[in-house]
Amino acid sequence: MLEQTLSTQQAIELEAKYGAHNYHPLPVVLSRGEGVFLWDVEGKKYYDFLAAYSAVNQGHCHPRIIEALKQQAERLTLTSRAFHSDQLGLTEKYLCEYFGYEKALLMNSGAEANESAIKLARKWGYEVKGIPQNEAVIVAVERNFHGRTITVISASTDPTATRGFGPFTPGFRIIPYNDLQALEEALSDARVCGFWVEPIQGEAGVYVPDEGYLRQAAALCKKHRVILMLDEVQTGLGRTGKLLAAEYEGVHPDMLILGKAISGGTYPVSAVLSSDEIMLTIRPGEHGSTYGGNPLACAVVRAALDVIKEEGLVENSARLGEVFRNRMRQLQQKSSLVRQVRGRGLMNAVVVDDDESGNLAWNICMALKDRGLLAKPTHGNIIRFTPPLVITEEQIHECCDLIEDAILSFGKNSH
Repeated sequence: MLEQTLSTQQAIELEAKYGAHNYHPLPVVLSRGEGVFLWDVEGKKYYDFLAAYSAVNQGHCHPRIIEALKQQAERLTLTSRAFHSDQLGLTEKYLCEYFGYEKALLMNSGAEANESAIKLARKWGYEVKGIPQNEAVIVAVERNFHGRTITVISASTDPTATRGFGPFTPGFRIIPYNDLQALEEALSDARVCGFWVEPIQGEAGVYVPDEGYLRQAAALCKKHRVILMLDEVQTGLGRTGKLLAAEYEGVHPDMLILGKAISGGTYPVSAVLSSDEIMLTIRPGEHGSTYGGNPLACAVVRAALDVIKEEGLVENSARLGEVFRNRMRQLQQKSSLVRQVRGRGLMNAVVVDDDESGNLAWNICMALKDRGLLAKPTHGNIIRFTPPLVITEEQIHECCDLIEDAILSFGKNSH
């Protein structure tokens, strides 16, 4: 075990002095994780109800994933794509068979995978659909979150993401989420090459679209010869109670974008999966990444995805998500602070009735931290609850007790 050298205060002060101030974390300094638990530098134990924004679906430091990481790290970590490795083809085949696609492109971060998807959609638009050069349009939706790079935020409607970072990349048309009429109208433009969307909007606050939205969106894309680009970086790999959130509507997108839990939170890996027709429009030298598809990443991906299937994490997420939402709806009857409960599987949000300070959700998360549960607010008054999928029913109930205790401590109760 690593020797403890810093206190919570010392660690936070170091970050404040030497790090960019691009995050506003809860004041907890973590030093160890195992399964659904985290420990801080003082040794206090917490339930993790963020799971690193769903990157740690398999739980912290899963022994099978760590073993694959260690074994490969002792053999070969990086070749760059200047050479072949004995791991890349195995993992590309594994991914294609696992998700039902013809080609896989491995990158590192979710934002990189989304950037790759944009390039692929545009290239296909020019070379296959016949859109005039530099006129391709990608349709995206309001409240989207696909990452933080300049091109990705060029499609964002969140002022926090865009303020002070222009000029932006052209080529996007933004329509309301969950609006099929707006989608049909947008897709009627012959220059549109892709519809880029999250099946559930996670970062925005777990917005679940109407039943049939994705299925009909897929049909509209097919009708207008447009690539359906589904960003399942957060929603994928069991998080919503299906392997992919799109499975709720039987949708198999033309392009699937994955990240986060594809490596079980041990190493940055992302992927774009698609057809030969789309993927082969990009040729040698036109796109790449030194670390994309490296041997270490490849070994980790296969282990991480094996764990998802072999340990029944998809089924566990579906079952325990129902338990969690039922408990939160019961809480809603006890406290008028709880305005709404929404989600699928173990991707859930509780919307609270914000107070005048606008800090109620943050204060509830601080109260949860004091009780040994870590969660984080998003967009002011929304608290996301996304524990690792290895959590048990007994643990879910224990955590619901903690959440109930914390929220009821703020008063304004219904009964």
